[in-house]
Amino acid sequence: MLKLKRYREVIFTSILDFLIVLASWFVFHSFYPNTMNILIQDFNLDFISGGIIISFYWLAIFVVMGSYKKLYLVSRLDEFVKVLKASVLGALVLYFIININESISISEQRMIIITYWATIFVLLALNRFIVRTIQKYYAQRGKGLHRTVIIGTGQTAKAAYDDLNRNKILGMQVLGFIQVNGKAPDPETGITEEDVIGNLDQIKEILEERQVQDILVALEPDRRQDLVDVISKVDAPEISLKLLPDFYQLVSGLSKTNQIFGMPLVEISPEPMPLWEKTIKRALDIMVSSAVLLLTFPFLILIGLAVRITSPGPAIYRQRRVGRNGKIFTIYKFRTMLDNAEKHSGPTWAKKDDPRVTKLGYWLRKLRIDEVPQFINVLKGDMSLVGPRPERPHFVEQFSSQIPLYTRRLRVRPGITGWAQVKWKYDASLDDVKEKTKFDLFYIENASLRMDAKILINTMITVIKGKGQ
Repeated sequence: MLKLKRYREVIFTSILDFLIVLASWFVFHSFYPNTMNILIQDFNLDFISGGIIISFYWLAIFVVMGSYKKLYLVSRLDEFVKVLKASVLGALVLYFIININESISISEQRMIIITYWATIFVLLALNRFIVRTIQKYYAQRGKGLHRTVIIGTGQTAKAAYDDLNRNKILGMQVLGFIQVNGKAPDPETGITEEDVIGNLDQIKEILEERQVQDILVALEPDRRQDLVDVISKVDAPEISLKLLPDFYQLVSGLSKTNQIFGMPLVEISPEPMPLWEKTIKRALDIMVSSAVLLLTFPFLILIGLAVRITSPGPAIYRQRRVGRNGKIFTIYKFRTMLDNAEKHSGPTWAKKDDPRVTKLGYWLRKLRIDEVPQFINVLKGDMSLVGPRPERPHFVEQFSSQIPLYTRRLRVRPGITGWAQVKWKYDASLDDVKEKTKFDLFYIENASLRMDAKILINTMITVIKGKGQ
């Protein structure tokens, strides 16, 4: 129910968009009945099914173009630009996919597309303008605000609280303050002990119980060292995390800020890859993994038989790993170690010249062939071709308490290969894990199709050179 509330703006806006596009189809058809009938008949569609399909087509365009991101109290000018970009792209795609019918001139088809685009754009822009105006009207009266907590109990936190109370248009209803240093608030700040609803160690329970939607971090300049600890503990994917930068950060240009009615805020964005790139990334995951599994299937059968013959035990090694948002899944690999290799030692890292590795397993690891069954995980959606390597629950629990921001790796799907794999060696110690975490966090903050391509090329070079371990 809480998740539904968080996305109510998206649900409401998308339903309105669908209805408006569908209505536009009916209206447009009434002005061009003969021409439209000829065009939809080229696709073997009738009037009703054509309208429904075209409406879903427009919704898909809006989703890919990010028209449903950050809808809450968004600027009406930004909304206008979003609709303009999406409608232009949608019209261009329609122009190129519609079959040219001999009975309709090219100029007439062009005019129809332009008129249809103008109709869609004007109606959607007007709808978004009205909805956001109503939303801002209610926000100014303290209605429909996002439930917010402020982390910090100093002068900065109190100033942020006062600003939010004065400017309801900022869209935040402050539920209380979260202590960071464990000390009672200074009376001079104006924050009382009753205003403090908990400390940082209780943040997860507070977020769940109070159904928090936004977190505002407002630490004092002398408490900057607490920032990493704060971000680590409030790593909630569905909650917006904003930082209130100090004066030094603003004037030095070290942080990119968004200004909302005079309040500069730095928003932590763990997934910079736009939706259209994520859509293409997932499509490539499915196509590549399907092709690899189909083309190598006979070869994989032979490898499986070789693993069974050369050492007792199953050919495929199954292990529980932690995936996106902490979801547990079963990973598949060709077995390269002795069966039950960790029976007596418990979970341990593989190391160079590991005696548990079989002779065949050595070459499978060297050429990264042992990872090929993981394309099944990619097909299932548990993994991606590129991303941080998935770790076992035992180690995730251990590293989360020892390495700052480690859990942010769980914001994306784990991958068969990743930036840390092409830039660093296999884990042999906690220091290695810390170094690889730096690369993983860099990837998450800079993820793009271009970077994925770079990682895949580097991985193939590693496989060709036989540098796996």
